[in-house]
Amino acid sequence: MSWFFTWFLTMNIWKSVGLLGQMVFGSRFFVQWIVSESMKRSVIPLAFWHLSLIGGILTFIYAIYIREPVFIIAQFGGIIIYSRNLYFIYRDRRPHPLFGPDRA
Repeated sequence: MSWFFTWFLTMNIWKSVGLLGQMVFGSRFFVQWIVSESMKRSVIPLAFWHLSLIGGILTFIYAIYIREPVFIIAQFGGIIIYSRNLYFIYRDRRPHPLFGPDRA
């Protein structure tokens, strides 16, 4: 357990970036839970994907700094998925120039 306290005692900007990334990433579950509870059904709100992307990018940057390939690969894959989901969400919100909002 002393390694845990030592890690915090040697806090630097890079550790702060990694910690912030994990906090942002973890907060997405609370957002999803609160929205789902308020709507009385399972919902994945837009904020979930934004928090996923921001947290993923921050932890990806930290993973590169600490040179941890497993962490780098995992975060990189997540960033692609979160970005793609946001692309689909924003694409579907715009009406199609020829067919209107139904995208027929």
